[in-house]
Amino acid sequence: MNMALTKKQNQVYLYIKEYFDKEGYAPTQKEIKEHFGLKSFGSVNKYMHYLQEAGKIEIDWNARRGIKLLEEITAPPAMVTTHQAQFSEVPLLGDVAAGNPIEAIENPSEHTMVPNHMVAKPGRYFALNVQGDSMINDGIFEGDILVCRAQENANQGQTVIAVVDNEATVKNFYKKKNSIELHPANDRLSPFIITGQNDFRIAGIVVGLLRSYE
Repeated sequence: MNMALTKKQNQVYLYIKEYFDKEGYAPTQKEIKEHFGLKSFGSVNKYMHYLQEAGKIEIDWNARRGIKLLEEITAPPAMVTTHQAQFSEVPLLGDVAAGNPIEAIENPSEHTMVPNHMVAKPGRYFALNVQGDSMINDGIFEGDILVCRAQENANQGQTVIAVVDNEATVKNFYKKKNSIELHPANDRLSPFIITGQNDFRIAGIVVGLLRSYE
């Protein structure tokens, strides 16, 4: 797909190209974020989405330096194939604690790009930045971005975004006879026990995760 780039999008592309020409490999998302003074990895993801849509780059989202310049491909033209990026924009609402609950922050003016397969089911989706280490046994680390589907209920053992006394946390959900338990995925931590004394609700369930490796 041939799409025109804005001035800022072209600056990001030129930075990636110049970095590749100098180092022999692409910059990380963290390096792009810091070079342009971007506020979040969500902003970096948005630029990566635009550049991929424009046919300038391809991205392996699971690799630390997964950006590939399409112009660097040396195979004959008949052998080169490009794939249109399939991403959706969802609100990046702020921070969620993988540890002790922290105040829920909403900033619907900020968004991030997520693969369409993560948001394929009908519903309202949002993303949250992870703080803390209580879910490390489930592969959720500080600095990750969680992709969530908004809903008010969950199955046993499902990873949820819970709001407890107006503070948000990510935990595994278990409903007991007389209480609700929010279990961390960290052997050194104990579950949160939710009783009738707490203001509790489920804000959504975790359906995907985005990660930068630096």
